[in-house]
Amino acid sequence: MQVREVLESERELWNGFVAKSPTGDLLQSFEWGELKRRSGGWRPIRLAVEDGGGIVGAASILKRRLPRSNKCIFYAPRGPVCDFADRQVLRLLTDAVRARARQEAAILFKIDPPITTEDSRVVSLLEEVGFVGISDPHGFGGVQPRCVMQLDLEPSIDELLANCKPKWRYNIRLAERKGVRVRSSCTKDDLQPFYNLLKETARRDRFLIRGYDYYECIWDILVEAGYAKLFLAEYEGEAIAGALSFIFGDKCWYTYGASSNRHRNVMPNHLLQWRMIEWAKESGCKVYDFRGVSPKRDWSADDPLSGLNRFKEGFGARFVEYIGEFDLPFSHAWYWAWTVGRPCATAILKSLRRRRTGAVSGDL
Repeated sequence: MQVREVLESERELWNGFVAKSPTGDLLQSFEWGELKRRSGGWRPIRLAVEDGGGIVGAASILKRRLPRSNKCIFYAPRGPVCDFADRQVLRLLTDAVRARARQEAAILFKIDPPITTEDSRVVSLLEEVGFVGISDPHGFGGVQPRCVMQLDLEPSIDELLANCKPKWRYNIRLAERKGVRVRSSCTKDDLQPFYNLLKETARRDRFLIRGYDYYECIWDILVEAGYAKLFLAEYEGEAIAGALSFIFGDKCWYTYGASSNRHRNVMPNHLLQWRMIEWAKESGCKVYDFRGVSPKRDWSADDPLSGLNRFKEGFGARFVEYIGEFDLPFSHAWYWAWTVGRPCATAILKSLRRRRTGAVSGDL
């Protein structure tokens, strides 16, 4: 076995491996690295473990320089991609990242693989090669959500509809009867109406969003490549809800959603979700991922995220909890400074991003 850096000319080789892997994720695709390069000030580094001429392990690492320093951080979103039961592959990949970290003066390597908490052996293997688990009591505060809702798409489309809660089936049909239409043949011109809905949603629900140019990058890099699609729910000639969904391999992710304060009584969000589920099923996906929800399985009135759980569970989705974030520290002194001063460091990174791209929020 050997580890080497994968080049631009090997994009299809890389994507082919990641897409077919049980833990493969769009965030480990070649295109996601390019998106973050263009929009977020990161530089992708793609390391692959090869055996017999084929890739058996991979990590698309995003590198970001720390302000006023020659140091940097490494982050593999939803990575690495490998069989975590194969100690040799995991160790080779980890050793290669350590070697690259010495060259780049990285202080840590952060990962958050889509491994469920039921697979506790993976935690032991990660700790064996030097990773440290990061505590997240809230479950939603990491770079990627630790708790998600997922819908198994193996049943027929009729069975999927029957598995929805009765009120959800009623709302889907109500939206159709009221004349809501979901358009998926969107063009780049439709990004602005969607972004207007996103800003309206952000004001209503009090969360931050990125600048418009970020979504233009998503269109240019992901939509044009067939890895993302924009859906708009329209009523009486007006866009009243919208969503961007990602698709890669046999998985689909509902990623960015927005809705108007107007015409909420015609239930556009239920029909919008159902049309995206239909699209994922028609595209050959086996899983539809609703993304982040509250980690509290027993919801309470004071949990601001409980509504997400109820809405997504209504479509028959199941609650999934991942093992969370792990850091591989390279410099104990710098890592201590990073963990203690992280709120300040995060604020600095966000400030830099706002000046560079006009974004008003974002992850690491």
